[in-house]
Amino acid sequence: MINPEFSLDMPPKERQEKFMQMSDEDIDYSDIPPLDDEFFKNAKLVKPNPQTEQISIRLDSEILEWFRNHAQEKSYHDLINDVLRTYVKHQSQ
Repeated sequence: MINPEFSLDMPPKERQEKFMQMSDEDIDYSDIPPLDDEFFKNAKLVKPNPQTEQISIRLDSEILEWFRNHAQEKSYHDLINDVLRTYVKHQSQ
């Protein structure tokens, strides 16, 4: 169903007000392709980039080599950060 009262051409404040008043039934999903298993097989998690700080750290050579070898689609720096973030998150629980 197309909602004639809502348009992306509206001023932002008016658009937000109209958007907040919309129900799920008012949303037109007809142009969205189905999300099948193939889509999720190739999906990648996109996380916001938090503020980072450049540091110098000494690591054992074999530890650094492991991260370099296991970083596939991201830098080994990001992989180290992700591992540390997961560790800190679990320590806080």
